[in-house]
Amino acid sequence: MTVQKIRAELINPNNFQPYGQLINASKDGKTYDHLDAQLKLDNGIPRFYIMRLHERGRKFHKITRHNLCTQCLGSLEGKTWYLVVAPPSTTPQPNLEAMAAFRIPGNCFIKLEVGTWHAGPYFDDDMVDFYNLELSDTNVVDHVTYNFATQQDLEFEIID
Repeated sequence: MTVQKIRAELINPNNFQPYGQLINASKDGKTYDHLDAQLKLDNGIPRFYIMRLHERGRKFHKITRHNLCTQCLGSLEGKTWYLVVAPPSTTPQPNLEAMAAFRIPGNCFIKLEVGTWHAGPYFDDDMVDFYNLELSDTNVVDHVTYNFATQQDLEFEIID
């Protein structure tokens, strides 16, 4: 299997824009505007939960998208993590040339646009808790996955 390295860049609102939104802290009392997460959760019952992930490392060979809702992710306890994304598409596989990796600090969260391909979260810690906002049945009825290993004999490794 070929291992392709993909360099992670520090996330910012501009470089993440093709894939979703970076959401940072705002002053209490601020009125709703375009800087707040622009959510699409009208196709079911929203689910907000904390998922505990163990020993994820930085290698992957699968990437997923959700076509019915946006998804928000963020780490707890200020832990840094990584995510690889490709722009939303209706094709059965992501655009490899448009894939990007991001290093995400623990003081913000991300919102993925509907249909954005994503692999992760990945991290170097033994265990990280993440809050996750999606629909209650996203992982049952809205989970389209592409497997690079079986389709292209390819695996990726996220590097700094």
